[in-house]
Amino acid sequence: MDNPNISVPQDPCFITGMGWVTPLGNSVDDVWNDLLEGKSGVRPTLSEIPVRSDLAAIVPTVPLHEGPHSRNLLFAASAVESALADAGITIDADGLELILGTSYAGNLDDPESPSLYAWAEQVAQRLGYPRPPLCVTTACSAGSDAVLMGAELIRSGRREICVCVGTDVVTPAKRLGHSMLGTMSDQALRSFDSRHNGMVLGEGAGVLVLESADHARARSARVHALLRGTGSANDAAGMTAPDPSGSSVVLAVERALAGTALTTDDVAVVSAHGTGTPVNDAVEATSLRTLFGSGAAGPIVYGTKGALGHSLGACGTIEAITVVKALEDGLVPPVQGLDTPMDDFPLPLPAGAPSPVHGTAGLSLTLGFGGFNTALLLSRPGSDHE
Repeated sequence: MDNPNISVPQDPCFITGMGWVTPLGNSVDDVWNDLLEGKSGVRPTLSEIPVRSDLAAIVPTVPLHEGPHSRNLLFAASAVESALADAGITIDADGLELILGTSYAGNLDDPESPSLYAWAEQVAQRLGYPRPPLCVTTACSAGSDAVLMGAELIRSGRREICVCVGTDVVTPAKRLGHSMLGTMSDQALRSFDSRHNGMVLGEGAGVLVLESADHARARSARVHALLRGTGSANDAAGMTAPDPSGSSVVLAVERALAGTALTTDDVAVVSAHGTGTPVNDAVEATSLRTLFGSGAAGPIVYGTKGALGHSLGACGTIEAITVVKALEDGLVPPVQGLDTPMDDFPLPLPAGAPSPVHGTAGLSLTLGFGGFNTALLLSRPGSDHE
C-alpha cells in the first residue's frame, strides 16, 4: 500500500452541472427542499416474494413494469440530460468522457440481461454519445468512483469534461438478498440512531459534470462547487462486512485531503454512508472519531438514506450533490428516524430540523460491499482555499 502521507497535488475540478432522478422527484432544488423539510420517498412497496420489509424508495416516474434493465437505463439517461442542460454542454462536446457507475443493476434478476458494460453502451447510444463509455462497478461506491475516475482523467489532461454517473434500481433479487443477509430493516432506516437495525433499499441516479478549471473559465461556466480531492481504499476484510477498525475509511479521507490546501479542520460537513445497519454505523462512528475527534466543534454529520433509501450504485453521486447543496445553502437536512443518537457517536447530528453548516468544505463518504471506501472532498467556489 502506498504511503498516504505523500502529497500528490490535486488540482480542483469544477462542478458545472448536476442532475438526478430520485424517489422524491427529479428537480435538484425541489428535492433538496423536500429533504430539508424532512420529507421521505420511502413507501410500502409490494414484493412478489417474501422479504423482511415491504418498504422501499421507488422512483415513481418510471413504472415498474418497464423492467429493471430498462428502468436503470432510463434513470441514467434522464439524469445525464438534466445535468448536461444545467451545465450548458452537449453530449458530443470535444474532450468529454461519459463514465457510468452502477451495482449489478437488473442483472441479478435476469440471467439473460446484457453485461453491465453492454448496458453502459446502450445508455451511451440512447444519449447520442459518439464514443465507447467507461463503466465502474464497485458496489455501493460505484457512483463515487465514477467521480474519482473523472477527476483523475481531468487532472491528467486526458479529458476536459467528464460526465460522472451513479445509477441503480430496486429489484426483487436485491430485496431478497438483503433480507437473507440481515442487512434490511424490518421497520425503518434510522442512521446512527440507537434503534437502528438495517437499511431500506432505494433507487435513482445522480450525475455530476466535472470540468477542468481552464475549460470552465474559458466558456465562463457557472460553477456549483469545486471537487478538491478524491481518495479511495479497500479494507479487504470480507465480502460484505467492513473492517471494524475503520482504518480504510480513514485512509480514503486522508488521500482525499492529501495534495490540497485543506485539512480535517476545514471540513464543516460530512455526508455519511449512513446505512442504518449497526455494523456500518459503528465503523463510521469509529472512523469519524479518528479523523475529527469528538465534540460539538467538529463537522456536522448527516445522511439522506432514511429519506431516499439506500440506492446502492447511485448513492455516491446523489449524496455528493447533497453536499454541494449543503455548502451552497449553509444547511443540512435532518436525519430521518433519528430520535436517540448512538451513545458513542462523536459528532453533531441533525435531528428533527435542518441544522446550519459553518464552513465552506465538506466530505461525501461511501462504503461499499467488498471493502470499497471512497471519499470526495468538495468546497464552495470562491472559498478561502480555492
